[in-house]
Amino acid sequence: MIIQYKCPNCGDDMEFDSETGTLSCHSCGRKENIEEFSEDLITATFSEDEANEYHCENCGAILITEAETTATTCSFCGAAVVIGDRLSGMLAPAKVIPFTISKDEAKKAFQTWCKNGLLTPKGFMTADRIKGITGMYVPFWLYDLNSKVKVDAQGTKVRTYTRGDYIYTETKYFDVYRDINLDYVKVPVDASEKMNDEIMDKLEPYHYDQLKPFKTPYLAGYIAEKYNYTDADLLPRAKTKIQNFIETYISSTISGYSSVSYKHKQINTKKKHASYVLLPVWMVYYDFDKTEHTFAMNGQTGKVIGKPPISYSKVALWFSGIAGTSFITLKLISLIMGGGFW
Repeated sequence: MIIQYKCPNCGDDMEFDSETGTLSCHSCGRKENIEEFSEDLITATFSEDEANEYHCENCGAILITEAETTATTCSFCGAAVVIGDRLSGMLAPAKVIPFTISKDEAKKAFQTWCKNGLLTPKGFMTADRIKGITGMYVPFWLYDLNSKVKVDAQGTKVRTYTRGDYIYTETKYFDVYRDINLDYVKVPVDASEKMNDEIMDKLEPYHYDQLKPFKTPYLAGYIAEKYNYTDADLLPRAKTKIQNFIETYISSTISGYSSVSYKHKQINTKKKHASYVLLPVWMVYYDFDKTEHTFAMNGQTGKVIGKPPISYSKVALWFSGIAGTSFITLKLISLIMGGGFW
């Protein structure tokens, strides 16, 4: 089932406008409030073995899509289309964070980011080789987790003091027990096998207070995908993401000791709830030195993640600058101390 939003005024295609947060017609300017938009379209069933061929209702062209695609644009007429039967039942997202950064704003933000690269080649910093920018809704699972932690440890306090001609060291030993209950809310894990997990992690954080109930008009004009992995598949990764926070919290509760050795540490983390959501990402494709570099931008905050090319000449100058500064500093210190530095 192909969903296309036609303007009631002029019949042209409508797309989601990130600046106003409405379904907007670029021809006549009509705007529709998405939160009040009737959503009777997510009622179709989904079949895993369905054909990946759809017809654009705008121009009649045949759209060939991958099984994961839920929103795209027609390659022939440019119409924004949403594949509604891939957003039904268990595949329907619960929430979505709409794009708040437009394509033009994303381009400007990326150009600013490029110009701030102190160790990137001069040609890269001009940011004039952007090959393409694609707005994409990436599937995520948001987990609410609970961790029950039990710790059995031994802490020591060491005191050194002097009596007469003797120096004494006193060591006291303490049994340390902790019974901790921790709740973590909205731990994000991307559920697309195409997206690089490391990049998606670094795009965080998103402002989850701006999550909205999912409605298909938010996808109009963007690319979107359904999840490849269930919440059960990705639960181990969600647990791994909070592991450092748990360890840090345990350490914060055991303070004031000279040393701490753990006899037993039991961490039991369980899922309380998981929500399927779509989060906005701008993918920026940049052509430099006959190589395409791919960057990701948080479509809500503008944060850019990627590995830009490095200018080795700038790196050499940077290190030589540090060495020169260190030499001058040591020289001044030696002069102040009345010595010399060679």
